[in-house]
Amino acid sequence: MTRKKRRLYMLGLAMLGLGTATALTLSAFEENVAYFFSPSDLAAKPPGDKRIRVGGLVQDGSVTRPDDVTTNFTITDGAQSVAVTFSGALPDLFREGQGVLAEGRMRPDGVFQAAEILAKHDENYMPKEVVDALKKAGEFRPEPPGKPVYGGAGS
Repeated sequence: MTRKKRRLYMLGLAMLGLGTATALTLSAFEENVAYFFSPSDLAAKPPGDKRIRVGGLVQDGSVTRPDDVTTNFTITDGAQSVAVTFSGALPDLFREGQGVLAEGRMRPDGVFQAAEILAKHDENYMPKEVVDALKKAGEFRPEPPGKPVYGGAGS
């Protein structure tokens, strides 16, 4: 085998290894990505069995606790709403009328099974995705001037 052919084989093996590593890395990222949906987005195009985040406001009067562990509530963006069920401890700041992000999967019966609940961390914060979804639905009520609506790079 000539030196030129050996180099070509080595280059081919290196490219194959790099391609395999890239494919494995991308598939690992795909498994951990959770895309954001508003309740209106879910009504328009259900995501299937993918892990997603649903954000909006906890609808007033919708929080029920059938047992000590499970909490059922509804997330709304003003135009549409989605029923959510969660088993576990809720954040201290979780309450009706407040912004929330729920991460999990849609069940076949149309109820969102949340694995994690994220509530806003202070009176001035709302996740950017939730603000954008509420603006799109025409339900956004901004804070008084001078107060941030959602955390930027410095918050």
